[in-house]
Amino acid sequence: MTMKRAASRDARKSRPARMPRAQMAQAREGQLGLVLGACERALRPLVRLALAFGVKHAQLEDVLRDAMLDEARRAWRAQGIEPNISQLSVTTGLNRKALASRVREEAAEPLPQTETSAASKTLTLWLQLFADDPALRAMPIMSSDETRPSFEAMARHASRGNVHHRAILDELVRLNMAIEQDGIAQLAVESFVPAGDLKGLLSFLGDNARDHMLAGVSNTLGARPALLEQSVFATGISLQECERIHRLARERWAALQREMSREMRKAFEAADKKDSARIRVGIYAYLEDAEDETGLQTAAPASRQDARGEAPAAPRKRLRQQR
Repeated sequence: MTMKRAASRDARKSRPARMPRAQMAQAREGQLGLVLGACERALRPLVRLALAFGVKHAQLEDVLRDAMLDEARRAWRAQGIEPNISQLSVTTGLNRKALASRVREEAAEPLPQTETSAASKTLTLWLQLFADDPALRAMPIMSSDETRPSFEAMARHASRGNVHHRAILDELVRLNMAIEQDGIAQLAVESFVPAGDLKGLLSFLGDNARDHMLAGVSNTLGARPALLEQSVFATGISLQECERIHRLARERWAALQREMSREMRKAFEAADKKDSARIRVGIYAYLEDAEDETGLQTAAPASRQDARGEAPAAPRKRLRQQR
């Protein structure tokens, strides 16, 4: 018995020492602070959008609460469990009473999903056809000759026959993306950007920002192989140089966009009806005068010289590539 007790004491000594509870709590709080910092940074543009359209705190709080509830439900279901009120309360931190009044089936979103937009799919196909054959900028709306390109055949192919070609053409004309005259439909844009349609713009904003964030979150959580989510950036350069680089990125993206669209069309045409996977490939560029954005310029002297009459040192330029 004595030998066993000694062995037990030796075993306890060989185990790695547990982190004290206070230290564990501090570590968790530090990690929580980092996560909240990232959330705050990502939320700021959305808060700017909300304020610009008169959204109030209570309305935004409702959106956040519902989003947390939906994501908590999704996380539990991913483990094969249909969560109850108590489980959702523990996961979200929302009290049971509040949850009981909010638990609901997923309701239809007020914004249309851009992936399901028949107008977007048709215009994308039209742009691809036009890139291959410039004569297809204009085509008859309908044609009795099935071998001859027509808007009807193109729209039927793009929407898989789920939306009537007339409704699609009317939508493109409404968005000033196509012109209809004397039975001919003519392409009027180089990309699907619904400039005059607030609902369309907000739909693309929501979907593009969502998938960009999902790629970054997926890479951070490390749940699967890393997705493409990279950027290059520089500070301390002139606004004119920022605009020049922006134009370069736009030019290079135009060619890549056509290639990606062509590959997606091939995949779409070869897909089985039961296939349900999706992919979104995009690009963005943002530029600003950082001094204007942070208010530093208004706080600085009107002159480009400091109080001693000396020109301030040029800011150190930084160039980084984010993986």
